[in-house]
Amino acid sequence: MLSLEKYWENTQILEVNRQQPRAYYIPYADAVSAKTGKRSRSPFYRTLNGGWKFTYYSSVHNITESFYETNYDASGWDDLLVPSCWQTEGYDQLHYTNVNYPIPCDPPFVPDENPAGLYVRDFRIEDSWNGKQIYTMFEGVNSCFYVWVNGKFVGYSQGSRIPAEFDVSPFVQLGLNRMAVMVLKWCDGTYLEDQDLWRFSGIFRDVYLLGRDPAHVRDCFIKPELSGDYSEGHLRCELDTTGPISLQAELRDAEGNLCANGHVEANGQAELTLSLQEPVLWNAEKPYLYELYLSDGQEILHFPVGFRTVSVENGIFTINGQAIKLKGVNRHDSHPDLGQTIPLNHMIQDLMLMKRHNVNTVRTSHYPNDPRFLELCDRFGFYVVDESDLECHGLAVSGDFHQLTRDPSWEKAFVDRVERMVERDKNHASVIMWSLGNESGYGPNHIAMAKWAQKRDDTRLVHYEGAAERYLGDTDTEDLDIESEMYPSLAHVEEYGADESRSKPLFLCEYSHAMGNGPGDLKEYWDLFYKYPKLMGGCVWEWNDHGIRTQTSAGTEYFGYGGDFGDQPNDGNFCIDGLVSPDRIPHTGLLELKQIIAPVRIEAEDLKAGKLRVTNLYDFSTLSHLSFAWKLEADGDMIEQGVLETVEAGPQQSSIVIVPIKHKQGEGRNFLTVTVRLKEAAAWAETGYEIAFAQFEIGKESAGSAQNPAWMEEIRQRPMHIREEENLVTVEGPDFCHVFDKVKGTFVRLSKQGVDMIHPPLAFSIWRAPTDNDRNIKHRWMEEGYHRAGMKVYTCSIRKQTEHVLEIVTEFSLGGYMKHPVLKGQAVWRVDGSGEVGIAAKIKVREGLPFLPRFGLQLTMPKGNEEVEYFGYGPHESYIDKRHSTRMGKYLLRVDDMFEPYVMPQENGSRYGTEWASVTNDLGMGLLFTGSQPFSLNVSHYLPEDLDQAAHLHELTKRNETVVHLDYKMSGIGSNSCGPELLEKYRLDEKEFEFSLQLRPVFKEDE
Repeated sequence: MLSLEKYWENTQILEVNRQQPRAYYIPYADAVSAKTGKRSRSPFYRTLNGGWKFTYYSSVHNITESFYETNYDASGWDDLLVPSCWQTEGYDQLHYTNVNYPIPCDPPFVPDENPAGLYVRDFRIEDSWNGKQIYTMFEGVNSCFYVWVNGKFVGYSQGSRIPAEFDVSPFVQLGLNRMAVMVLKWCDGTYLEDQDLWRFSGIFRDVYLLGRDPAHVRDCFIKPELSGDYSEGHLRCELDTTGPISLQAELRDAEGNLCANGHVEANGQAELTLSLQEPVLWNAEKPYLYELYLSDGQEILHFPVGFRTVSVENGIFTINGQAIKLKGVNRHDSHPDLGQTIPLNHMIQDLMLMKRHNVNTVRTSHYPNDPRFLELCDRFGFYVVDESDLECHGLAVSGDFHQLTRDPSWEKAFVDRVERMVERDKNHASVIMWSLGNESGYGPNHIAMAKWAQKRDDTRLVHYEGAAERYLGDTDTEDLDIESEMYPSLAHVEEYGADESRSKPLFLCEYSHAMGNGPGDLKEYWDLFYKYPKLMGGCVWEWNDHGIRTQTSAGTEYFGYGGDFGDQPNDGNFCIDGLVSPDRIPHTGLLELKQIIAPVRIEAEDLKAGKLRVTNLYDFSTLSHLSFAWKLEADGDMIEQGVLETVEAGPQQSSIVIVPIKHKQGEGRNFLTVTVRLKEAAAWAETGYEIAFAQFEIGKESAGSAQNPAWMEEIRQRPMHIREEENLVTVEGPDFCHVFDKVKGTFVRLSKQGVDMIHPPLAFSIWRAPTDNDRNIKHRWMEEGYHRAGMKVYTCSIRKQTEHVLEIVTEFSLGGYMKHPVLKGQAVWRVDGSGEVGIAAKIKVREGLPFLPRFGLQLTMPKGNEEVEYFGYGPHESYIDKRHSTRMGKYLLRVDDMFEPYVMPQENGSRYGTEWASVTNDLGMGLLFTGSQPFSLNVSHYLPEDLDQAAHLHELTKRNETVVHLDYKMSGIGSNSCGPELLEKYRLDEKEFEFSLQLRPVFKEDE
């Protein structure tokens, strides 16, 4: 084995020769270059990103050669791009696990077979750096690493997602140099990095050199302070220098105007204060940034500065004294091709998508992000909960969740992680809270972290969910500024909000699990957040699916998840739990979130008079940047439209507006829709981008009235010919022929003008392909045989037969082997002279059963039925608890348009509240469906069984036939993959109910 000190299992050695942590910055030579933030424009910066020589060892013990020597021949090694995760480049094992450690739980020890990656890079030091103090910075290396330069040992560091800086001045020379790095997959720090993610290794963030003047600003803590009435701003700069310097400071506004300047002679610790009157405040809605330039000798440091306060006042969370609701998401670093190596444009794409969907907060779950991410949050306007790289979730499996935080020998490692995060990120206006990590128990080491953070920075709050009272009861949380919880019940949230004795605001750092088709409980949370001032909002879990782009042996591309790469242990598709797909295509859950957290609320005040109440839910902005347009539709057809005059309402204020409707309402269903859009383009969206909408029904006629015109009554009276042959009843009219099978208790043929509309027979259905949020309840469903429930016909007889009406009554049950029937029912089938088939069912569900996934009629239509027209909620999927982002209207789609491509196939694409629908071929020949009450519609090229049996999209085989579900009800989606159980009001838990529906063969173009 290579001869070196074994630091990776010593909890007291976290680094060797690593520099003290400091604020993130790059020194520049002039202010113009500094303001661009383009690091390559600095003569004092030299990237080491790019091509490195690389070789991989399955165990560090297999390394015998002194690869770090200057004359070592690495020409035969592979070429590897840095930064990168070596698993995404074909080395080692792609591995996803959530809670479980991927190694035996034996802290601080790790397996002897510890994989290692060796890196070698030659670089040059130009003459212009002669006399400079030269540092190398590693922004992120997983999990620990050793560094050599020109054959000499430089240092060691661990802590994967926080920077490590080394002074290499004693080791480098002008001209050619060589750097060698050994990265180990595991170290004792692995026990503190058990986050729910892919386990990546390597130099995965930027590496670079800095050439500094021997005496320079080493660190700067910039503290914007405000007077009580916000009329005065004071910028206190706490400096740490490496020697005597003469420092000039300039503070400029966003337009470049000089606001304040100053000078200080510093040698070591020093302080400088700049003052200005009437400062413009920073907040996420209006992220106004001043520019601070610190100049010394050849160097200029640039810091964007946001003046703002963060505080808790009477149990209420405030920014700049204003109560704020955090409308947040949890975001992992995740790229479908690069793993945890995140390009700058990818970060920008994420933040722009968040802005477009009304998100104002990011929790960096569960580690500090790339420092440039925080610069973007400052500029775009986001509140950031900055989280320490600390999670010990696997200890929960081992039996002692609090083991490490209660062990004094680990205190140094715990505190090191919050210290390095705070020091790096302390100058960012966007950071409003420091988080002590995630799911790591709670004890003295966390308290030590909190005390350190509070002492170092009194301008922000300290958060840690693991100390929640509902987990630990009464414990020492004096140094935590807020109460934080995950996935509490709505009842618990309301109880907390209403409890006047609570002195801390409640933050739901994780709530409403967005896995797969979901989440479905957003509105209920936000009703409570707005109701109680003490509830400060929360962050949905989570932003993006963590799929890895891969291919089948046949070359079909798909997103892989846990277990797809032979990884053990793994947590399957639990990493596919985001609001956007791995390649950042928004799921419908993100559209739902956008509408529910929209910054404008519109409510009916007096619809007959056209009066609406508009509430401005912005915290600091008026509505002057928004336009309001309206339209009135009857049965989906436009009657009138217009634009509202300027809507005026201050932050958190309401106003009454009148929609100037001139025309009379149309017949049928009349809906008024108001859309709220940007008047001018923003950095993240174009002019006219929709921020929110509201829809109201004006008057109401019977559902489906447009599809039951008066002329139908005459057609219903047309004579029919009925004949019975054994178990078959054939009904023929002038242009239709239907066949009912009395043994099967259903129609086996529906046709018009010789065109068959169904195959196989109509059937009742209670099963849906389980969603990810059904993962807990589905086991109870399957125990009761819901997924195998077939129809048993007890009796079937003709109840009424005339020249133009036929009624057949069937007594039946649905059930599977081993179990008593799930339900029993009576179905009355009715056919009239128009060819319309009516079904009226009375259902009784067996007592003691879990709620049903659905109940309704399933039918399969022949190939070619690709056109879907319906009146209901759309245009995208909607469910009883996931429909606020949809609006009532008339929609014309293709069957494939109804499908939502979740990474793991599951129930998708249903349309809640449908009043009528037709499914036809391109000539308009097909079936029309109407209900006496709205129904749930699903049209697809897949049976529920197809979706249930496929683990990935590419495993689905698209059927030529069209599968239609017409459901009395579909149970809601919820977020019970990790969140609370589905709310009772969204469950199909009725023990007795009635359901009626009409099916009519149509040639649409003739009607």
